[in-house]
Amino acid sequence: MNAATQDVLLRVEGLNAFYGRAHILFDVALEVRRGEVVALMGRNGAGKSTTMKAIMGLMDRAQGKVDFLGKDISRARPHQIARMGMGYVPEDRRVFADLSVLENLEVGRQPPRPGAVAWTPQKLFALFPNLGEMPQRLGGRMSGGEQQMLTVARTLMGNPYLVLLDEPSEGVAPVIVEQMADMIMTLKREGMSILLSEQNLHFAELVSDRAYVLENGHVRYQGTMDELAADAAVRHAYLSV
Repeated sequence: MNAATQDVLLRVEGLNAFYGRAHILFDVALEVRRGEVVALMGRNGAGKSTTMKAIMGLMDRAQGKVDFLGKDISRARPHQIARMGMGYVPEDRRVFADLSVLENLEVGRQPPRPGAVAWTPQKLFALFPNLGEMPQRLGGRMSGGEQQMLTVARTLMGNPYLVLLDEPSEGVAPVIVEQMADMIMTLKREGMSILLSEQNLHFAELVSDRAYVLENGHVRYQGTMDELAADAAVRHAYLSV
């Protein structure tokens, strides 16, 4: 096994997924290496969120191979995958509305992992100053952007090696988008790996090393973020509205 192979944290091969009889993903293949931010891009309905759910074991019908930390997790349940060190931040946020910020964070707490960043509420409040100003505020009384931050912070309390981050810039104020970009860059400097589902090309350019572009459940393009940004034909074909 060469160094590049050892460096791969997540490898997906031949991933197919179905909603009922509807075939949604077609032989999707991708990799995320240690310390890398990878953007999964495409228009609405391209299959980005479904890809993340399938990786996380949340699809009732999925086929293919998913390796994480060198282990086949294709048949693992979501809670087993989370305990291995994969975090998932869904697009719809899902904070506990009747729990405070601190209580939401405690829900996500897992033991430290060898080689992973060890997160505490204090360290997270340094990363998300907005949350540090409202530790006792109930989740249901926060803005959408604040809830998005809290969902990310709660996921980090699990001390993951890899975070699946679904549409972090969707539907939040521009100032929150900037803070999310800063947060992702900080996590990258800490050595964390991130698979990012994103439609916003500017946001993806700010934070990502490489990109995969989906259309109708197929991977149509893969390359570095710089290559994608420079390829007007691919952007027009698969990303423009």
